Amino acid sequence: VQLQASGGGLVQAGGSLRLSCAASGSIVSVSVMGWYRQFPGKQRDLVATITNGGSTNYADSMKGRFTISRDNARNTWYLQMNSLKPEDTAVYYCYAVILPRDSYTRSYWGQGAQVTVYS
Repeated sequence: VQLQASGGGLVQAGGSLRLSCAASGSIVSVSVMGWYRQFPGKQRDLVATITNGGSTNYADSMKGRFTISRDNARNTWYLQMNSLKPEDTAVYYCYAVILPRDSYTRSYWGQGAQVTVYS
């Protein structure tokens, strides 16, 4: 199982970016999909998660600006980021809880996507 993130980049403050993450491999089910971010020298912090039933959870500072969504058929999820601020600059990691065909349910991480917001 692999997670492939895309969509990071450089954007001016107030602008928008959309991150995507696709899970591939021998997957039975994906129960939770999400995004975390990491500032230099800090631990990863929750940005947002979404369950296979569509329930969402956001970190307080992202509510109203970021929207997580998912395409269950494609095992793909997205993070729409609007009204970006310089303090949103971080590496964003996608995350999922997956049951693969040949193993047990566990967490998986994608590679990081750099998001840089300039003022």
